[in-house]
Amino acid sequence: MISDTGKIRLLMELRAQGITDTRVLNAMERTPREMFVPDHLQDQAWENTALPIGSGQTISQPIIVALMTARLQIGERMRVLEIGTGSGYQAAVLARLASRVYTIERHRTLMPAAQARFDALGLRNIITRIGDGSRGWPEAAPFDRIIVTAAARRVPPKLLDQLGPDGIMVIPVGESTWDQKLLRITREGNGFREEELLDVRFVPLVEDDGGPAARHEG
Repeated sequence: MISDTGKIRLLMELRAQGITDTRVLNAMERTPREMFVPDHLQDQAWENTALPIGSGQTISQPIIVALMTARLQIGERMRVLEIGTGSGYQAAVLARLASRVYTIERHRTLMPAAQARFDALGLRNIITRIGDGSRGWPEAAPFDRIIVTAAARRVPPKLLDQLGPDGIMVIPVGESTWDQKLLRITREGNGFREEELLDVRFVPLVEDDGGPAARHEG
């Protein structure tokens, strides 16, 4: 059983590091991170650190989850596209803030466990798909917000195309692990405004055909 002490300590740490959005903090408090990490790492579930989840992927550091989510400025009626489901933790946090979350994962081995966690938590507003995240989800576009949890070498044009009016995308971009920047891109009329947020280190966004896409509606 996970003690509440670790959760309280983490939330205090997030506040101390500048996360002041109470909706984001509440969403993270209500999302049991211990459900999204391997059994042998349960004692680290509420530490402010990234953890391996298999298939060469990680569950992001909580401060990064909080920062990226806060910078999206998600309204409760918004539709959000997430690229990189992973363990499902980020999508679960988003689902407590948005009307609907569409999430795409390239690694087929990760999605069944993520879907099982969504079902166990009663998060019926998450729709999942297996495929190449750089292509987005064109038939469900446009999206109010897009979040990418793997680093692209450059911003995928198809994701920009799927961003709705006044939409915001948060994405790590870099040619290598050592030069990644977290960007916040806002659609303004026919153009885009780009802001550099901070240096980050994410697993790479791999682009491929991914085979026939599979989807699940909760």
